[in-house]
Parts: sequence; structure tokens; C-alpha cells
Amino acid sequence: MQMEQSITHGVQVIAPKRHLVFAYYVSGHGFGHATRVVEVVRHLIRAGHDVHMVTGAPDFVFTSEIQSPRLLFRKVVLDCGAVQADALTVDPIASLEKYSQMSVLPRASVLATEVQWLNSIKADLVISDVVPIACRAAADAGIRSVCVTNFSWDFIYAEYVMVAGSHYRSVLQQIAEDYSHSEFVIRLPGYSPMPAFRGVIDVPLVVRRLHKSREEVRKDLGVLDDVKLVIFNFGGQVRMTKIGESTLTLNGLENFQVTFFQVFKIDSLG
Repeated sequence: MQMEQSITHGVQVIAPKRHLVFAYYVSGHGFGHATRVVEVVRHLIRAGHDVHMVTGAPDFVFTSEIQSPRLLFRKVVLDCGAVQADALTVDPIASLEKYSQMSVLPRASVLATEVQWLNSIKADLVISDVVPIACRAAADAGIRSVCVTNFSWDFIYAEYVMVAGSHYRSVLQQIAEDYSHSEFVIRLPGYSPMPAFRGVIDVPLVVRRLHKSREEVRKDLGVLDDVKLVIFNFGGQVRMTKIGESTLTLNGLENFQVTFFQVFKIDSLG
């Protein structure tokens, strides 16, 4: 494929011979999905394509890393993920009920809206991390779709059904059926079983670029250079506070410093 290079808004853009439009659906659960999507989107934008983000995450999660008129936003959340009382407590029944209210009961209208929108932007490909109904909407619109993830919600919710009751099994079946419309899953490391997908392509870990050195991070956390460190980062979105510290033995290695953080959700900041 022939490429042309140009400078747009101070960012080098490698323009492909064929310009593509991507619709990228991002799970509404926390910021983890959105932050790993950033790196994929950054490369698509740099290659000269347009990316429409379908997400409930604040724009700054993306625009702090990507400044481009080719990055567009549509504030829609089509999967709720896990409903949590706090960073460590999941409510299985509330999770299944909320997903049902969001994407199962209004399914016909959701699909109609998404198909109309995908056609209106002339999308060439739908990418999902990892919104189930996006795959079905793409199929209904005659557009191919792929997922990029290390897990699927049918696997996560299967454990919730054990608690909430077998009458929620239809939710799992609907999610799996939606995923089956994806061409394949681009599977990230640390993955769970994902039998709903027809094909799998394994790739290395996808993460955002580093902005601080190892030394700078340790200085910010108040950790000496010679201390072995394990960080448990729980929850949310924006602001991080150290809530505890202890030592333990890992695989026979003594004196690891273990630092616990609580990350406050954006709606709790006032």
C-alpha cells in the first residue's frame, strides 16, 4: 500500500492510499478499556484514518494522548460491565440486571440506532473492546467487526449467573451470540476462555506509552531504588491515594514492599 507523509496539528500523519473510517466501541466499565484503546487509536490516527469513539469515558482520556481532528466522539454506553459497590465488591445481580436493561430489553431499538449511525458515518470496520451488541449491529449494517480484548463478558457474567440464578442464562446466550458475529478476536495476554469468537489472533500486550521513567515513578511514590515493589491498583478513574503499605514474601523472595492504592471515580470528586 502506498503511503504519503504530512504534518497535521504538529503530528506526523502517514496517509494511506485508501482512507478508512473506524467505529470503536469501548466498554463502560472503568477506564481500563479506554486507556488500552488509546494506543490502538493513536496508530490508526497516525496512519491517516478517522476513528469514531463510542464511549462513556471522558474525552481527556483520549485527547491527553491524541490531538487530531480525525478523532471523533459519540457519548453512548452499550455495556455496563460489572456493577461495583467499591473497588473490590461486585454486585452480580445488579450487573446482570443493568446489562439487561441497557442492551437486552431495548435490543431492537439499540440495534436500529446503531445501524443507522454506522451507515451515516460510512464505517469501514467496527472495533469493539469489548461491547457485545456492537458486533451484531455491525453485521446488521453489513460491516465487518473485530474485538480487541483479553476477556469477554459472557465469561465474566457466567460466574454471576451462579449467584443470581439460572433465569439470567439468556443474557449469557445473547452476549455469546453477539460476539459470534465478529470476524475474530485480537486476543491480548492474560486472557480468559472466549469460545464465542470464530477466530483468534494473538498479539503482545497493548499499553500506553510511558511518560515517566522508573526513577521518577519511585520518587513520586516515595519508594527507594533498592526496594522490590508490588503495586495493587484498585478501581477507578482519576485520582490516586496511597491507602496502605506492608511487606510479604513472594516465591521465596523476601521483603517486597507492597503498596495499595485507591483510585477515586470521577463522579466522586465533586
